[in-house]
Amino acid sequence: MKYHFCTFIFIVITSLSSIVSAQVGMPNAINAAFVNEKPKVDGVLNDEVWSRATKINNFTQRELKIGEPSSERTEVAIITTAQYLYVGVWCYDKQPDKIISKELKRDFNYDLDDNFTIIIDTYHDLRNGFMFVTNPNGARADLQVFNNGGTSNLYWNGVWNVITTRTDSGWFAEFEIPFYTLKYRTNVAEQVWGINFERNIRHKREQVLWQGWSRDNRIQQLNHAGTLTGLNSLSNKKYIEIKPYATAGGLLANNSDKLLLNAGGEVNYLLTPTYRLNLTFNTDFAQVESDQQQINLTRFPLFFPELREFFLEGEDYFNMGFGGNRIIPFYTRKIGLNEQRETVPIIAGARLLGKESNNTLGIMSIQTAAVDGQASTNYSALSWRNDIGKQSVLGAMTATKYESGRLHTTNALNGRYSTSKFLGNKNLDMGGAFIQVYNTDVGYKNETYAYRGFISYPNDRFAVYSSFQRGPMPFEPEAGLLIRRNFREGFTDISFKPRSRNKFKRVRQYEFKPASLTYAQYDDTKSIQTLEYRVQYFGADLKSGDKMVLNYTIVAEGLMNDFEISKNIIIAKNTYWWRQWEADVKTFRGRTFAVASNFIWGEFYDGMALRNRTDVFWRAGKYFNMSVRYEINEVKLSAGNFQTNLIGSRIEYAVSPNLFGSLLSQWNTNQDELNLNFRMRYIPKIGTDLYFIFNQLYNAGGGNISVKSTTVLAKLVWRFVL
Repeated sequence: MKYHFCTFIFIVITSLSSIVSAQVGMPNAINAAFVNEKPKVDGVLNDEVWSRATKINNFTQRELKIGEPSSERTEVAIITTAQYLYVGVWCYDKQPDKIISKELKRDFNYDLDDNFTIIIDTYHDLRNGFMFVTNPNGARADLQVFNNGGTSNLYWNGVWNVITTRTDSGWFAEFEIPFYTLKYRTNVAEQVWGINFERNIRHKREQVLWQGWSRDNRIQQLNHAGTLTGLNSLSNKKYIEIKPYATAGGLLANNSDKLLLNAGGEVNYLLTPTYRLNLTFNTDFAQVESDQQQINLTRFPLFFPELREFFLEGEDYFNMGFGGNRIIPFYTRKIGLNEQRETVPIIAGARLLGKESNNTLGIMSIQTAAVDGQASTNYSALSWRNDIGKQSVLGAMTATKYESGRLHTTNALNGRYSTSKFLGNKNLDMGGAFIQVYNTDVGYKNETYAYRGFISYPNDRFAVYSSFQRGPMPFEPEAGLLIRRNFREGFTDISFKPRSRNKFKRVRQYEFKPASLTYAQYDDTKSIQTLEYRVQYFGADLKSGDKMVLNYTIVAEGLMNDFEISKNIIIAKNTYWWRQWEADVKTFRGRTFAVASNFIWGEFYDGMALRNRTDVFWRAGKYFNMSVRYEINEVKLSAGNFQTNLIGSRIEYAVSPNLFGSLLSQWNTNQDELNLNFRMRYIPKIGTDLYFIFNQLYNAGGGNISVKSTTVLAKLVWRFVL
């Protein structure tokens, strides 16, 4: 209790020292001009209909010179028809030859290029929105934002288009967004949406926003957005989207050839502009890229992120609010994948997502097929969330697993209080979650629960985060993932990030961490499970985009059992203490060549270790990018010495924003495996996709390389709207 009270006092003190005013620029509203005829979407913006729209141009710097007007003229105008929202963008640049734009593929890395971002809060609830990003090449990226920027879904893919042009005056963009891509209220007399815009001028490291340019905020924080009016002619037409797919190819493995043919699809029914029903049949994920391989030097299981679009698109709806990575109560990778990460066929599934008034509802049910002795299994989830006040939320969720007459449920309550007006205009978040599991074959048992609480002060100059969580030994969420078991853990991280004075003009911002402390105990014995105390002596983010960090860490690991860290090398159960240094250097990724390297050296259990991961990036141009990763671990212990190597490369190519692909290769000496994964994607029209996939797995043990399996597939997904 004393620990958390001290943290709170620290927050109050730092807040009082740095209160700033709200960042509102006038005008803070933009009106959409309604037109009957559609403009020609070509990025030229010379159609007569654009002359009917009022432009806004009051953009203000967030970086590098906060509060000053944009150094380059930026203008935005909006027009609508009954079916579409059009956004015209004029990004003037006095040095157009210095514009950085080397990305072209769908869902590009927009942090590396000049770009323009639109975020739209269709419910005007100041917390949820749709974000659309483009660069001067016309590449497209989009995502959904939830909880006022607290979480986001990077893998949401809406149906929309953008075309750009470049001239001696700068670059220009024309967005076309169908209203059915968005969700919005219908029970209002007048449509008023939240909206904001951001432009990044990479060669100047300049970032400008229309509204809310405080460094304590980001564009994802919709409570600082402006307003969009003039939307009183929206179509409320219901529609049905049908997306069938077909795959064809072959598998060659162990001298056994197999023909691969499959078909299925999805039906999306827009029940109302706020609720969408999604049905999936014989669901297929052939186009998903291979997992990034990892080397594990801990006694805890590895976490692999969800990569399948079907589950990613509704990810936030089924988040139990537990946060962190120790306990993941509902882990969708348990659905359709076994423990070896091999595919388990999905027969069918249904999902309903939407929001009405202040209530958000998510329902999902998936049935997997019986395979390799595993019975057909149903996974279902139901979530409800209620918006409270301006930024806070209260929610409940249940996830079930039904197999062979046995039902398992994981039930959760969660809440979050958030404000951006703490002692002025600072951000403050606090909340927690409680989770209980139940099995029909054994009923309720003692301590089959977990809980977590946190408080966060996430601001630019000072940042504090503190949490506490507990997961007793009997707690086992069968539709989830436990990174740690039988533990109770406290965590606190304190950062001080002053801005550079004129004396050090090359530094944008320093970062010092006097304390980052993790203390985990075994829940039953109260002995040390893990202790990690880290001090960041120095961190600097340069105006050039380069970064550097130096850390010193004290670590303790309490082993209740012997631990095999590498083949035939056993660390005996005991409590081990050690100290290590860490240095991290990253050069600006927007350049043609960039490097990121992380070094960790010092003591390790009862010996020594040197670990390094280095990534080299080559951005040759918008048609070709390449990266190479090399990770090495040299470990010397009393039980023996070993070395691991992980080598990976990624080649990305793009002919246009609608034709692109990648070649991923990975070699892991810890598993003696070499993997090649080639993917190509063609988008003949927005919403329709053609994929070509080539995957080859090699045995690479004993110095010999032999093909283990080869898969070749083509997949066509096409789209009809009724």
